[in-house]
Amino acid sequence: MTMAGNLRKVTGLGRTGGLRRVARLTRRRPRVDLSHPARSPLGSSVVNCVTYRDGVRTPEVGDPVQIVERMRRGRGGFVWLGLHEPTDQEFAGVAELFDLHPLAVEDAIEAHQRPKVERYGETLFAVFKTVCYVEHEQLTATSEVVSTGEIMVFVGQDFVITVRHGRHGSLGPLREGLETDPVQLAKGPSAVLHAIADHVVDDFLGVIEAFQADIDHVETEVFAEHGARVDPGRIYQLKRELLELRRAVVPLGRPLEELATRPARVVEPEIQAYFRDVADHLLRATEQIAAFDELLNSILQAHLARVTVAQNEDMRKITAWAAIIAVPTMVCGVYGMNFDHMPELRWRYGYALVIGVIAVACVALHRGFRRNGWL
Repeated sequence: MTMAGNLRKVTGLGRTGGLRRVARLTRRRPRVDLSHPARSPLGSSVVNCVTYRDGVRTPEVGDPVQIVERMRRGRGGFVWLGLHEPTDQEFAGVAELFDLHPLAVEDAIEAHQRPKVERYGETLFAVFKTVCYVEHEQLTATSEVVSTGEIMVFVGQDFVITVRHGRHGSLGPLREGLETDPVQLAKGPSAVLHAIADHVVDDFLGVIEAFQADIDHVETEVFAEHGARVDPGRIYQLKRELLELRRAVVPLGRPLEELATRPARVVEPEIQAYFRDVADHLLRATEQIAAFDELLNSILQAHLARVTVAQNEDMRKITAWAAIIAVPTMVCGVYGMNFDHMPELRWRYGYALVIGVIAVACVALHRGFRRNGWL
């Protein structure tokens, strides 16, 4: 039984016209909107299915099964199949066609995986976490700063399958950029894997740069004249979002190191040098995230210190005014006692004298507190 017939038997896609209907729509609309944020414009999870030979895109026609079979008979090329959030049923035919391992298929469908690289026979399975900076007019204690998604990549001798989860991280611009460099694309599926890894890490650096702007803004406010009034929830929110970014960036270090150093049949030796370059960029991103975490800790401690200092200053002012008010309170309390024989009670200038003594005492205390920085 042919591969196409086997696929039809397993999934029924060939019989019901699923992949063929996708192929017909592809011929009607040859230029697919790969940047579409949600489902494929083809009406299914299949975003695109193209083949390359000697680094040049071939004008294949027919359904994806026929395209793959012709490419494999001709040898020397590979197919790139892109999907977005496929269901079990939608991915079953693809898994059967390319003989993908069930564990890798389960990871690709379920998502929410750590960045990793796994080998299943002749197939390499890689998981990348994608990140996107969420624009916001003003940072609050509940603002979303970083949004994450995932890209799963299956790499074989003659195929690349990308499965994307999330509403960002489109590979359309990446595909178009690779097609303008036939020399690099001619190196096979591993060149696509490198381009995806490089694209993901470049996005990390872009998000980190935008993240730094938020940190700088909060830092400026904390050390401003009224920095003690800054909401500490904003600093904690930045730390939470930074943790989300760390979960996407840091675990990718070991998979990239493995791709750069450990030989694999589906990864050309020449491409391994490119993975080392990507690993260097990732290391810079990791170091920057660690520096941000330390900086946010310092900003938070500085904010708490400024709050403490402001509270101490307020307490000193309250204490100073209380001491000043205590003088007339004491004098008035003495003369408020109901005794018959008290000095100055019947003296003509007694009231003026008492008021003068109170005023002089209060002024003297006020000047003393001002001189010592309490007021």
